Parts: sequence; C-alpha cells; structure tokens
Amino acid sequence: MRNHTGAPAALALAALFAAVPPSPARAAEAAPRCAAHDALRRPFFGDLHVHTAYSFDASTQDTRNTPRDAYRFARGDEIGIQPYDGEGRATRRIRLSRPLDFAAVTDHAELLGEVQLCTTRGSPAWRHPVCIIHRNLPWLAFRMIATRTLHSKKRWGFCGQNGAICRISARNVWRDIRAAAEEANDSSPACRFSSFVGYEWTATVDNGRNLHRNVIFKNEKVPERPASWVETSSAVELWDRLQADCLDGSPGCDAITIPHNSNLSGGLLFETASLQSGEDAGAPFEPGRAKRRARFEPLVEIMQHKGDSECDDRAGFGDDEACGFENLPYGSFGAKFTPFSREPAPGRSSFVRGALGIGLRLQAAIGANPFRYGIIASTDTHIAAPGLTAERGHPGHGGAGLGAGGDVPAGFPDDLEFNPGGLAVLWAEENSREALFAAMQRREAYGTSGTRPLLRFFGGWNYGENLCQAPDFAARGYAGGVPMGGALPPAPQGEAPAPSFAVWALQDPGSESQPGSRLQRIQIVKGWFDGELSRERVLDVAGGPNDAGVDMATCQPTNPEAGAKQLCAVWRDADFDPNAPAFYYARVLENPTCRWSQYVCNAAGVNCARPGSIPKELRGCCAEEHRPIIQERAWTSPIWFTPAHKESAP
Repeated sequence: MRNHTGAPAALALAALFAAVPPSPARAAEAAPRCAAHDALRRPFFGDLHVHTAYSFDASTQDTRNTPRDAYRFARGDEIGIQPYDGEGRATRRIRLSRPLDFAAVTDHAELLGEVQLCTTRGSPAWRHPVCIIHRNLPWLAFRMIATRTLHSKKRWGFCGQNGAICRISARNVWRDIRAAAEEANDSSPACRFSSFVGYEWTATVDNGRNLHRNVIFKNEKVPERPASWVETSSAVELWDRLQADCLDGSPGCDAITIPHNSNLSGGLLFETASLQSGEDAGAPFEPGRAKRRARFEPLVEIMQHKGDSECDDRAGFGDDEACGFENLPYGSFGAKFTPFSREPAPGRSSFVRGALGIGLRLQAAIGANPFRYGIIASTDTHIAAPGLTAERGHPGHGGAGLGAGGDVPAGFPDDLEFNPGGLAVLWAEENSREALFAAMQRREAYGTSGTRPLLRFFGGWNYGENLCQAPDFAARGYAGGVPMGGALPPAPQGEAPAPSFAVWALQDPGSESQPGSRLQRIQIVKGWFDGELSRERVLDVAGGPNDAGVDMATCQPTNPEAGAKQLCAVWRDADFDPNAPAFYYARVLENPTCRWSQYVCNAAGVNCARPGSIPKELRGCCAEEHRPIIQERAWTSPIWFTPAHKESAP
C-alpha cells in the first residue's frame, strides 16, 4: 500500500475528472442532454428525504412551507421557518450557503388527504374534533394519528365511506407535489437543478419499529396516487403496487425504494420484505424475492437527522472506535415516545454494516443477495429545508424532534440526540434526471454526514501503486476495474490473486460562513463470509491519527494545519480468500469539529464548571450523554466480490 497527501488541489481535481474519450459501453448509457456532460462523471450533491407542510408530522408544529418552498430553498433561495406570528409571517429566514444539485420532496403518503382536509378552512373536516386538535395541540394529534393510522391502519370518520374523501384529497395533493417537482426541474441545457417526484412509505409495526422507505421516481411519469402503508401490508406489496402502477402500468415510469433509519427498526428492517410484524422475524429468504429486493432497493440511507445507521459501538462491531457516531439511545420510535418502556440499544441487525454481512451469508446460502446496497445520506428535514446540514446555526429539523427554532430559542432547537443530517452524492455524466437516476440504480453513490468532501473509490485486479500520482486517476480507475457500487469481475488469467482498491478524497472547501475541515484518514471496511460467520476488518489506508483538536469554548481548531487537504491510497487485500464472498467500502474521517449543540451552549454562555451559568433548558450541555465534538465523515457504496461458483445475477 502507498498513500499520498501532498498533491496540489489542481492536480487532484484533474486526476478525479480528467477527460478521455468514453468507452462504447459508457457512451451508450445516456445520450447527452446537458451542455455540461462528462463521460468520466462528476459528483452531484443532493437530498432525497425532504418533508413539507403536506406531511402529518410537520404540518402544524414545524412548517407552513410547501414543496415549492423546499425546491426554492434547495436551489439557493431564502425561506422562512417557524415560529409564525398571528399573521403567518415567519420570524426567521434561512438560506443554504451552497445550493444543491438535486432534491426530492418525500412527504408521507399516509395522511396526505387528512392533513389537507384538516388545514383547509371550509373543508368537510375543518370542524372535526381530530382536525381541531391537529391545528391546536399538534403533539396530541401526532400521537392520535400515528396510533390510529400507522399502527392500526384505520382512517378517521371524516374520511367517509372506505376513506373515499381522504383518498380524493390525497390525489389532489399528489398532483400538486408532482407539479412542484416539474416546475423546479431545469430541463434546459443548463441543467442547473434536478428534482425527483417521490414520497415516503411509512410502515411501522409493533411498538413503533420502523420499516420506512422513500420512493423515488425516475421522471414525471408516475402513478395517479402514491401507495401508502394503510393500503399495503408489507414492502413486497409496495413493490407489487409499483410494478403494476408504474413499471407495467405507465410507459416510461420507473422507481426505486430507499430504506432509512434501520437504527430505529428494532432489527426488523433487514428481515424478509414480506414481514408484517415482529412475529415474522426469522422467516426464510426466498431467492426470487431476494433478487427482486435488490432490483427495487439499490440504495440505503446510512444517516439522517435521526441518527447514524452504519454501526454502533454497543452492538458488537469489534474495536471500530468510529462506530460511536451520532448513535441514538433507543432502538425504535416507540421506545423514544414511551421512555418508561425503552428497549435496549439495537443489535448488529439494525445497522447497514450488519445487513451487508447478512447479504454475504444469504449469497452463499441461496445464491442471491438482497442487501447489495449502495450508500447515501439525507436530512429527513421536516421544515422543507433540504441540504441544511451545517452544524453552526442548526435550527432543528422537526418531525419526531422539537419544532423548528425561531430567532433565539430559549433552549435547544431540536432533541439533543438528533443532528443536522447528511447528503446524498451521485456520480453521473450530467445533472439530469436520467443520468442521476441511472447512478442510483448502478449504486455509484456515496453519503456524507453533511459536509462535502469529494470521494472516488475503484476496485480491480491490477491497479499499480503509482495510480495516485497519475493525472488520469479516474480514467484508469474505470478502465482497470469498477467504481463504488460495482461488482468485481473474475480475476483475469495471470493477474495477481488478490484485488486492489484505489481511493481518493479531497477536503470539502466549505463556504465563507462555514469553512471546511481537513481530512484525518481514509479507512477501508472489509466484510467477508468464511462459511460459518460474517466477519469484518477496518483498516487505515491513508492519513491516520493526528493532533488536530477543538477549543470547545470557541469551537476554533487548536491545530488548523493538522490533517490533509487530500488523501489517496492504493491498497491490496493480502488476506483475500477467493472462495469467500466479500464487500469493501471506504470511509473518510475529517478532523474533529464542534457539534451543533455545542454552538448553542457556547452562544448561551454555558460553562459546565460554573453551575450558575447553566440555564434549566440547557442542562443537556453538561450532561454525560452530550457529545460536544463530532468527526464528520463520508461513506462510499461498497464494491462486492462473489466467487464464481456462488454468483447469481440480482
């Protein structure tokens, strides 16, 4: 292995994006639509998990902002957030320091119609007691609605016979969501912004164990109505509906589903997709359904504002110290809202790395891997603020947490265990729906915890140790192997009997108001199945521990020159077993910085050594569970190896 840290940024960028004539295979993937088209692909930053006032858990407490407001914000416009005065004017204005390249509004399919009826003066439901509670006692309404609709799958009486009134209202709201996406999408050759039509399928079983998925459509050709949890009993039924209403029922329609918050699923999200309750856990996987799952779910959301889902240092992930990152103290939504019955911290099966290992075992056992996931992150904002991931000035994302903060909140603007969320990054030829959706399907994607480092990852059989110094790093990466999200082909005859991996990262340059942090290290996480157990190792391949620090009182770095602006390494797996299915993904760690909550504590003048300086509402600043410092990061999609005798196309 050789790693490099000192190449100038200009050389690094040239290597990442050096243009060469495209191969026939790549040239055939998509005809250029945009004026800026790169055969070697570029990274586009976005957010595929965004809620607005059309979602039941955001409509009263968190925001009055609509999908149109969310897309305006993503493109760089200013919007207002809560609280509102009596005339409906926002008292705080926010704007992204750097616009996004793409976004999808994913309001809950459940209760779309009910929310519209309850918040529209003069509607048939306006004076219904549930709607009055919804407008005036949002937290009570949240619990009532969540219990009746998400748990019992029943509608309120004002929905009419068989829910007809609410279904008609939901269809009208869905039309508006679709129209907002069409208005936001830049279909000119400039391709400044891409929007996707989408929604969230909010399946919840038992004591609030989450099976949620975001549904993302390729283009404007979508079903007439979103399929909700009320009408479908499992993920399999969701895919049946998408197959019938989209893939088969609407020419040109295509869709994927993206599971999220496995950390709140109580271990159920990575069970069989036909699961309808915890009693179904442990049911066997069937090869055909496993392949279908891999087709519909090429991506998983590894992080958002309700925690990290990569791994948890309490759940048996070995000595990986970086697993102690934005973990929640509970393992389901139900455990959060009923603390007296909190469950123990979730186990390995609640986390993405655990699922990747389960997938290897299933590949060996049934010849199909349902968990061949690519990696993204997003915000799950409930204030219609996609991409709002900065730690400094974080107003809270609402939803299951506190309502969005106003001018100067008296306490924390969000639940202390939550965070500003992450971003999805797609490597695509251009910023068009077609190219970005193709990147999602082939899993050439990575997620970040909110910052914007650039990251490339390739796997092959014959990368030389001098690849990091090559001015055409990306071109050689594609020519000699597969990018993140790909599957290693069989080793060519006469090549080295072990795969090699090339990874290159560039520091997030930041913005004037939010400067970027230097990189501390690149790690490769390897998982493999040895015939009995799924195993894993975490290896530092570039950079390493340094003396970077943070002054918690000022949030300024104590050694700003520590770390690297860019890192690169070529690593060969010397312990490779050609008979063992395996995955490899890269993780980039930045230098430590202040967490959003520490900025709040400092602004209020909290000094934990002086009890008199600690307001009651900010006691969390000095609580044992408070994490004042974080280490921002990025995760690539894995690259897989499957022995030839165990291979079966997904």
